Amino acid sequence: MVHVLSGRTLIHPVDPERSRAFYGEQLGLAVYREFGTGPERGTVYFLGGGFLELSGRSETPPSPAVRLWMQVQDVTAAHEELVAKGVEIARPPVKEPWGLIEMWLTDPDGIRIVLVEVPADHPIRFRPGI
Repeated sequence: MVHVLSGRTLIHPVDPERSRAFYGEQLGLAVYREFGTGPERGTVYFLGGGFLELSGRSETPPSPAVRLWMQVQDVTAAHEELVAKGVEIARPPVKEPWGLIEMWLTDPDGIRIVLVEVPADHPIRFRPGI
């Protein structure tokens, strides 16, 4: 059995500086580490229990099959903060039929990001009798 200690999602953005501004300044992700020099240097951000690394450069945007799912404590507060920072919101917070509150946005290369709030009474968080 492989014992995974940590995970990291790697993105090779079309425009690394634009993506660093989006993830670092607009979303406010904290920097874990940086490496290299110049516009294609690497930046690794904390992403809850994992990491998000922007490094290198791609000539083409990522596949629409790539998505980022980020759980936040308060999606309504995140919405207000991101709108104030000028982040374009694809869909404001909505309580889904499955009980999660989700907001959708996209990064500069079109990667769909889902910010999710798990309500205190949701089965993911609360299981009576367990």
